[in-house]
Amino acid sequence: MNILYMKYAVEVAKTGSINKAADNLYIAQPNLSRAVKELENSLGITVFKRTPKGMTLTHDGEKFIQYAEHILSEVDEMQALFHKDNKNEITFSLSAPRSCYISHAFANFAKLIPSNVRSEISYEETNALRTVNNLMHGGCRLGIIRYATVYDDKFKEMLDEKGLRYEFINEFRYDLIMSMYSSLAIRERIYKDDLHPLIEIAHADPYVPTLTLSEIRRTELPDNKDRRIFIYERATQFELLHTNPDTYMWVSATPPDVLERYELVTKTCEDNDKVYRDVLIYRNGYRLTDYDNLFISCLRNTLQELQK
Repeated sequence: MNILYMKYAVEVAKTGSINKAADNLYIAQPNLSRAVKELENSLGITVFKRTPKGMTLTHDGEKFIQYAEHILSEVDEMQALFHKDNKNEITFSLSAPRSCYISHAFANFAKLIPSNVRSEISYEETNALRTVNNLMHGGCRLGIIRYATVYDDKFKEMLDEKGLRYEFINEFRYDLIMSMYSSLAIRERIYKDDLHPLIEIAHADPYVPTLTLSEIRRTELPDNKDRRIFIYERATQFELLHTNPDTYMWVSATPPDVLERYELVTKTCEDNDKVYRDVLIYRNGYRLTDYDNLFISCLRNTLQELQK
């Protein structure tokens, strides 16, 4: 099978247009159309359905593109592994939920990277859907997804379908984080009803396979909450918590230095019984590098320190 034609098909699927794909690939549109047709003939299937709005994948095409992306990713990794100029170069990429303990582990990992080698490192905080897409289509190598344990079967089924491996990292109940000057900070016991007068700082982009966003919000976010601020970036979240004692947020494990820096405290909510899980994911067939394993070690060490 022609690897070049496979790359062409992936680009057409990505753009949904022969013309746009041809521009991105720097080849003539008729040549690209001919290559896609030859690919389809060699496979004996129709990969694309030609419509007035562009190129859409058929059912067979969706399966082919999924395999093609995986194969091309493996080819890229093989070339990178044996490229003579890359022996002193580190590449690491992670997509993960917004989490203090994960970012803390990443910071510790970054300190261990030798100063005498070239490195290209990326770290993106986002929801589970974007993380999965980053691994499938965005070139990201490692991901961590977070979900309520009640959705464990749905997520594992989805990961299996997409050819992704998964390893358990952490299981927890969310704690509350708030200013040390909050009216609830001195309370020995806090219940969900105590939170109603306060403003919740929340993420607006949860994801559960097969559920709509409105359904997720009904199940993932506490009921009867009229005051929320949706923030996607954690530094702003902590600034809000630090500045406004009437705000709070649900969080996983938080390192003590973060609490001290922003004058925050964590508290247990007595009637919060929902359990969440963090899971490491990566593509089937992907071989973890030494630096991947180093990050995973930093992650587990951070968890052990916070659980003491």
